[in-house]
Amino acid sequence: MKGLVKKDKKKQLRESFPFYILLLPALIIVFLMNYLPIYGVLIAFQDFMPGDKILSDTTIWLGFKNFTRFFKDVQFWPLMKNTFLLCIEGFVIGFPLPIIVALMLNSLKNKKFGKYLQTIFTMPHFISLVVLVGMLNLFFGRYGLINNIATNMGFGRYSYFLEEKAFRPLYILSSNWQDFGWSTIIYLAALSNVDPQQHEAAVLDGASRFQRIIHVDFPAILPIVSVMLIMSIGGLMGVGYEKALLMQTDGNLSVSELIATYVYKKGLTGIPDQAYATAIGLFNSVINVILLIIANTTSKKFSENSLW
Repeated sequence: MKGLVKKDKKKQLRESFPFYILLLPALIIVFLMNYLPIYGVLIAFQDFMPGDKILSDTTIWLGFKNFTRFFKDVQFWPLMKNTFLLCIEGFVIGFPLPIIVALMLNSLKNKKFGKYLQTIFTMPHFISLVVLVGMLNLFFGRYGLINNIATNMGFGRYSYFLEEKAFRPLYILSSNWQDFGWSTIIYLAALSNVDPQQHEAAVLDGASRFQRIIHVDFPAILPIVSVMLIMSIGGLMGVGYEKALLMQTDGNLSVSELIATYVYKKGLTGIPDQAYATAIGLFNSVINVILLIIANTTSKKFSENSLW
C-alpha cells in the first residue's frame, strides 16, 4: 500500500514538474524583491549612517533605543492619530463600495451596458498618482474649476489644499474613485460562478430582485468578502506616502503628516537618519501584522473563511 502511495506521488510530481518550472521565476522574483530586503531591518537596531555596512565589526548596536525615541517623539501621537483616522475612514467608505457596485452591475439586465460601466469604473485605476493630484488641483485648487464656478455664483474662494478639514475628504474620495472599479472585478468574478438555477428557483418562489441579491448573490461572494476584509484590515495602517506627500501643504500639515510621510522625510531628506526611519517603518509593519492576525483569528472563529 505504501509503495502505491509513493508511486502516485512520484507520478504527480513528474506530471506537475513543468508547472513547477514555470513557477520558479516568480518565486525567485518574490524572494529577491520581498524577502531578501528584510535583511535591512537590522538597521532599526543600529546606529547606522549612510555608507556603513549593515553587519561588520564596527557596527554599533542600540537595541530598541530607536523605537523608544519614536515613542517619546512629540510627533508620535499626532502621526498615529492622522494615520489611523485616514485609514479607518477610507476603509469604512472604500471596502463596501466595490461590493455594492459589483452586486448592482451583476443585477443589470443589459449586460452590455454593465460591461461599459465596468470599463468606465476601472479606467481611473490606471491614472498615476501625480496625474491624479494634478487633476485635484485643476478642480479644487484656489483657481480651479470648483472655485471659479463658486465665484461666478457669488461665493468666495475656498482653499481646499490649505484647509485641514478638506484634506481627508479629498484624499479618501479620490482614492476610492480611483480604486473601487478595480476591486469590483474580484467580486464580479465570484458572482459569475453563481448557479443560474438558484435565481430561477428564487423567482419561482416570488423573490424580488433585491431579495435575490441578499439571499443568492451575496452569500456566493461572502468567502471572497471575508478574505478581502482580512487583507484590508491587515494593511489598514499601510497607507503610502506618495499621494499624501503630493497633497501636503503648510496649511494642512497638521492632518496630512502620516507615519509614511514622516519615515520618508526622516530617511531620505535633510540629514538622513535611516536607522530611526527604519525603526518607525518596522513599528508600523508590526502593527499591520498584529491587525492581520486578529482579523484572521476572528474570521476563523466566526466563519469558515481565513487565510490560514
